[in-house]
Amino acid sequence: MMANFNHQLLDEHLIREYLLDNPDFFNRHPELLIALRLSHHERGAVSLVERRQELLRQKVTQLEEEITSLMNVAKQNERIFLFNTELSFKLLACEDLGGLRQTLSEGLQNEFGFTHVRLITVHDIDSELANIWRHRIHNNYYFGRLTQSESKRLFGSEVGSVALTRLSNENGQVIFAIASGDPAHFYPDMDSLLFSQLRRLLDHLLPTF
Repeated sequence: MMANFNHQLLDEHLIREYLLDNPDFFNRHPELLIALRLSHHERGAVSLVERRQELLRQKVTQLEEEITSLMNVAKQNERIFLFNTELSFKLLACEDLGGLRQTLSEGLQNEFGFTHVRLITVHDIDSELANIWRHRIHNNYYFGRLTQSESKRLFGSEVGSVALTRLSNENGQVIFAIASGDPAHFYPDMDSLLFSQLRRLLDHLLPTF
């Protein structure tokens, strides 16, 4: 019995390898496409042609979903580019740090609905801020959620999710912080395009005030 089982597996292996090496096999024997039957979890037995058509339809659907996703990403990136360009000119026109803070905050809140936008200077004497600086954003960026006490220290209230980054050392220990009321808006693996561009601009502007 075991010999028959091994023989069957060997035969199936040979058949598989033969079909892979001869992809035109069913072109030369089209009658087999109708004669062969495959099990289907919803429709019972179907022909090889029907099964292939179903797989092709699934592939087309998958490709359409991927194209739609790419188009959505492209639209979002275009929106970010246009917003950053307009905001950059507004920030460059600011005459003092207070005006820059207000312009930055209003721009991000109006465009994306963020609840808080902060530029926070960290002093080592403030142990809670210092811990956020050292541990939350030790890799320069942090996207996600904060503890209740961290949220209140940075923003004065609880928030859903945050984006945090350090500005360059030329500005001292400064945290650029954005908060959203949506707990899922900022998440660890998200794209940092918007945030990184604003960070570079702020690094350039802050030393001039």
